[in-house]
Amino acid sequence: MLKKAKILETEFGIEAMQRLDALALFSEGGEGVTRRYATKEHRQAADLIQSWMRDAGMTTRMDAVGNVIGRYEATITNAPALIIGSHQDTVRQGGKYDGAYGIVAPILCINELNNANLRFPFSIEVIAFCDEEGVRFNSTLLGSRAIAGTFDMGGLENSDAIGVTMKEALLEFGTNPDKIPGLARNPKSILAFVEIHIEQGPVLEGQNMAVGVVTAIAGGTRLSAKITGLAGHAGTVPMDSRSDALTAAAEAILTIERYCSQRSGLVGTVGKISASPGAVNVIPGEVVLTVDIRAGDDELRRKAVDDIIPEIKALCQRRGVKLTTETIHESDGCQCAPWLMDQLDAAVIASGHAKKRMMSGAGHDGMAMEHITDIGMLFIRCKGGVSHNPAEAISVEDANTGIQALLNFITNFKTQTQR
Repeated sequence: MLKKAKILETEFGIEAMQRLDALALFSEGGEGVTRRYATKEHRQAADLIQSWMRDAGMTTRMDAVGNVIGRYEATITNAPALIIGSHQDTVRQGGKYDGAYGIVAPILCINELNNANLRFPFSIEVIAFCDEEGVRFNSTLLGSRAIAGTFDMGGLENSDAIGVTMKEALLEFGTNPDKIPGLARNPKSILAFVEIHIEQGPVLEGQNMAVGVVTAIAGGTRLSAKITGLAGHAGTVPMDSRSDALTAAAEAILTIERYCSQRSGLVGTVGKISASPGAVNVIPGEVVLTVDIRAGDDELRRKAVDDIIPEIKALCQRRGVKLTTETIHESDGCQCAPWLMDQLDAAVIASGHAKKRMMSGAGHDGMAMEHITDIGMLFIRCKGGVSHNPAEAISVEDANTGIQALLNFITNFKTQTQR
């Protein structure tokens, strides 16, 4: 008989932490976890995930883009699927819970259902998406975009840091990239997509809450900005005669911070900067930096970009340097489906916790999956709100609570037409 989720145990949490530790071993080395797309470490993680899926009673496969898919069949033939999943890849020197928890948690739920010999009129698919972060080829949401039918085949020609194209990497990995267009799913075959994930922020911890239901995923604009000045001798060029690209970049960064700080719901970040020629005694002649602007309100985000760029251009002109910008990524925000949020709320309450609704400032695979189905999302608390960092951490108790809530959601799931 299936456990009553209201009994607050740690059995699921202990098993989840052990499995997350096992996945974290598949890393390129160095501090934290680095597991990039279509690498040896990706293959090792995929093989272990498939073995867990099979042990839980699922049929498994890896598709042409590198997603791992496990299917738990329904009581009727060819039933549409409730899809639950997250990503197996990491940022460089990231943590062991981002993405991976959202793979381990549903597998443990399916294992519990299988042990209880419990199946439903709908099938359940667990997907370990191959690449959400976009670290290796600078192209995000690859696995979910393939499933949603929005994969950009032109991206196969993108190269990594050593010149290997995505297409070459996939052929070496053992998949056939020419078959990626065929991965697009018929929306009629999917009931909904749900993801459970660590929050990656401090909201839940600040309110002493273990779990929260996501209302929306913020949209984002990423820019590459190049400021070009004139390199010169640090000792001989007077201060009032310089075209210093780095001081202009410093003012630009503060401009972004000031603008975004003054508007609720908006965040702006310069996460990467490089100065050339990069010598201690040379005035920087060129600076390249990234700009990341996010908001749940797409109109607010677009206005921020439209306001900030001219302001930076003006300060660059005043400082005698030139600014060029390129949009390298843009995604609209997406709303979680109210009918799924209601059921996730009920699942959280049934697990013994108060309901909490919140926005996700981070991007997730649901942003791609929204193109073909309704999406829902559940957050669990992470310590200090730290993520994309080796210090990323969750507690056994919170890991357990998230799985109990997800199990409640699955066992009581009603399709939109059944409600």
